[in-house]
This record gives sequence, structure tokens and C-alpha cells, in this order.
Amino acid sequence: MAATDVRIELDLKVPMRDGVLLSADVYRPLSVERVPAVLCRTIYDNQEPRYVEWAYRFAQAGYAAVIQDCRGRYDSEGVWTPYLCEIEDGFDTQQWLGAQPWCDGQIGTFGISYLGFTQILPAPLRSPHTKALVPIANQEDNYGLIYCDGGALQLQTAMHFGWIGGRTCQTQSWQLVDRARLYARLPLLSALDVIDRPIYRTFLQHPTFDEYWKSYTLKGKYEQVQAPALFITGWYDNLVHEVFKTFRGWRHEAGTEAARAQTKLLVGPWTHTLIGSAEHFGDVDFGPGAAVDLPALHLRWYDQRLKGIDTGIDQEGPVRLFVMGANTWRTEQEWPLARTRYTRYYLHSRGRANSLFGDGVLSPTPPDDEPADIFWYDPRDPVPTLGGQSLLLEDSGPRDRRPVERRDDVLVYTTPPLAEDVEVTGPVSVTLYAESSAPDTDFTATLVDVHPNGKAIHLCEGIVRARFRDSLEHPAPIEPGQVYEYTLSLWETSNRFLAGHRIRLEVSSSNFPRFSRNLNTGEDQATSTRMEVAQQTVLHTGRFPSFVLLPIIPT
Repeated sequence: MAATDVRIELDLKVPMRDGVLLSADVYRPLSVERVPAVLCRTIYDNQEPRYVEWAYRFAQAGYAAVIQDCRGRYDSEGVWTPYLCEIEDGFDTQQWLGAQPWCDGQIGTFGISYLGFTQILPAPLRSPHTKALVPIANQEDNYGLIYCDGGALQLQTAMHFGWIGGRTCQTQSWQLVDRARLYARLPLLSALDVIDRPIYRTFLQHPTFDEYWKSYTLKGKYEQVQAPALFITGWYDNLVHEVFKTFRGWRHEAGTEAARAQTKLLVGPWTHTLIGSAEHFGDVDFGPGAAVDLPALHLRWYDQRLKGIDTGIDQEGPVRLFVMGANTWRTEQEWPLARTRYTRYYLHSRGRANSLFGDGVLSPTPPDDEPADIFWYDPRDPVPTLGGQSLLLEDSGPRDRRPVERRDDVLVYTTPPLAEDVEVTGPVSVTLYAESSAPDTDFTATLVDVHPNGKAIHLCEGIVRARFRDSLEHPAPIEPGQVYEYTLSLWETSNRFLAGHRIRLEVSSSNFPRFSRNLNTGEDQATSTRMEVAQQTVLHTGRFPSFVLLPIIPT
């Protein structure tokens, strides 16, 4: 079917329950009267070229593609209340769409990032028309997006989202802003006052997992979901951990057997802004095999779910992973993998693991009584973000960490060269036994693949804010000089450390500007400007055996 065989209707007015009209553009085939519909609800303009291109492909394949401006955005009426307005608006749109004369009553959904969340937020309301979702880079709840699992503010994400504010995105304005200066502003609460962004201030005024975040979370609601979902993310996506949460929730708790059994997950070697792409970024080239034709994948899913065409997708395992290092795709039957051997790699040193040039060692052998490693964390000179799961492309991906590892406030622990390949696929965590001179501080960790030429490639990372060490709802200060156990989630990864490579763990107290700086004072992080230097002590003894827990897959 050619593009000329697609009927386009622009700016259809979709009524919400409160009378507000939302603008939707429809692309549908001329030759068929009633077809399944696929819906994208966006805050980024429903004329965005990527989604218009997808809409043409979907229409040419026999679907009515509908792209709608969310409430208060671009051509839609009303006031945008980020996230909260998408629950009922999403449901009302699905009900309207399923009743249109050109729709056969069946709906699928699509979209990336915020558009992934607009798909899953209405899911517990169970529109009878919605049969299949494709959330890409979505979250389970916004606390996980803004504060992650460790209670530390994802500063880049909060500021970037706060900046787009208004009715339109002001994308060019964000590209021109002096972001380094913006990130450094204190107090954090008023850092965006120059453009008056209430949502940013709301984020900072709710640092705990309180009723605000719970009002639009999927936690506790999975049993109300009835439609299966195909989740898509990347190992370097800043929402990869949230996608794994929703996949597990859908797969194990959804309200119907079909929704549980048919839900799937695809994870590639991508960052947030390049999901599906084989475009080279960072310091590793994963090759052309890393690319996925996302519209074609959608159509294969929709054909199975909305048209009843046997595409073979239901006979495939529920998890499709790209194994970095080996640079191959693999299908698995569950997550985490049932054959995983969780293995502790312990921290060792003679008391001088500071920097790439220190004496830190990583080993499966538990430590004896060894001297602790000490470094000083100064929030005026934080460790810079370099690679990883940042929202922004320039700070994310498989970057060479050696410039960071030269700092004395970064502890570096490395194995000897590996005699054989070691695959790490699954959730990675670090247990640190540490003390601080501050009443509140942060600890960070990064897992690294060290190549024979010395290149130290970022795999995954994590952070814990000390006051949130035991609870995200009930923070508590620490006693300076007392040893505490900290558990850091480094999220998920899949990487084959090839023979001759080395496994490395970095430990520090900052990752800025991906995360806001802990000012080490114990004062309110949103309103405080006072900074203190903290002495950090990391222990690795028989009593306090700090370690990274690696999900090793037998080869």
C-alpha cells in the first residue's frame, strides 16, 4: 500500500469526561472500512516525525493509527497535570476510539518514555477495547524515575522534565541552556524558578515514597490489568530498572492468564534516546546486529494480538536479550534466569584502593582482617557522570571510565585477567560496610568491563542515600563514625566478560549531574546550600565483607 492509500484526518476532537477536548490525528487505510486501531498519546506534539512515520507504516499494514496530544499540550485543550491526568484521559480516549465507525473495536498502544507511561497508567481501568500494549522505556511509578531505588534525586531527569513544562516542549531552549551551571544551582528547589516549573518543585517536595507517588503507581494494581504487554528497553536506558519491574509485575501478577503468559520483554544495548538503533555511541560498537526495526516488531505483535494472525511470537520465549561482549541476541524463558549462579566478588586491598593506580582487588575469596579504604567526598568537586544509565545521550552508554578512575575519591577493585569467559546476566547488587563522618551522605558503585588494552567500559551503576538505607518511606540519619550495611542496586545488565578481560568495581560517593550531590549536612536536600566534606571509610574484613553480587550464567 502506498502513502497515497492512507486517509489522514487531522485534529479530531476527542471528548473527555469533564468536557475537555483532546486533539487527535488519524492515519487509516482507504481500502478497508473497519480495522483495529493503535493509539499513541504524547506530550511531544502529535506531528513528531518519528511517530508520523510509524503511523504511515501502521496504516499501510491495515491499522488505524491515532496520535493524540495529551491534555494541555499543543492542540489539546485543558491544563496539563503531568502523569496524573493521563489515567482517566487515557481510558476515556480508548473508550472513544473503540466506538469509532472505522475501528473494529480492538486497540493496541505504542510510544516511548512518557508515552510508555501513558500506556500503562490506564491499564488497571481495563478498557474492553485495549488488547495489546507496547510500552517502551516506561516506569512502574514516578518515584522510581525521579529518585530511583536508592532515594537519591536523578537531577538530570528531574531538571530536563521540569524544563519542558509549558504547553510545548521548548526543545531548542533546552539545547541552548548552560546545563552545567543549571545543575550546580543551589538550593535545588528554586533552581528552575526562572522558568516557573511547578512539577519540578513538586518532585523535590516529595523526597520519600509518599501518597503523591502512590497516587499513580502500578504497585498493587497489576492484578487489575487484563491486556498483555510487549516491554522494550535498553541496558543503558535510564528507565531499564523500571521496565524490569513492570515486566515482572505483568508477568506474575496480571489479572488474566493470557496477560501473564503472553507478556514479553526485549532488551538491547541501547541508551534512552537510541532504543532500537545500531547507531554507534559511547566507546563500544555493538555492530549492526544490535538494531531492531521497531515498527515491524510492533506489527508482528499487533497482527498476533489484534488480527489473530499466527506470527509465531507466542511460541517464543518471553525474554529476548542482547548479550554485550558476545554481541549476540538470545531468548530466555524467565527473568532472572533460572540457571543463574549468584556469586560474591569481595573487595580487597592493603588500605590504598584509591584510584586506578591503587591496590584494590576484586576476588571470590572472602577477606581476612584487612585495612579499610578511606577517601574524602567533597560535594564542591563531585565525581562526574561518565557513561551509564543517564537520560541524556552525551552522558550515557558504554563509556571508558579511566578519566574518572584517576581520582583519589574513587576506590577501584579489579580482578586479575580472566582465564575464560564469564557471563553476567541479571540484577547486580553491591553490599558495602561503610562509615562516614557525616550525618547523611551517598555511596555509589559502578560495574566495569576492563578490556586488555585498558579501556574500562561502563556496564551498570547504583547509588544509595544513607538516610534511605532501610526505607524509602521513613528516612533516618546515620551516626557519624558508625559502621552501617548499605545495599546498592546496580540494576540489570547482560555482558560476557571475555577471556583476558577483567571485572572491576568502582566505589565512591557521587555521580553528578545524573544524581544530585549529597551536601553531607543532613539538612533538607531541596532547600540546603551548606556543604561539608565527608570522610568515607569502606571496610572489607571477616566481620564486614563488602562485596558485589554477580549473577553469573554458566557458559
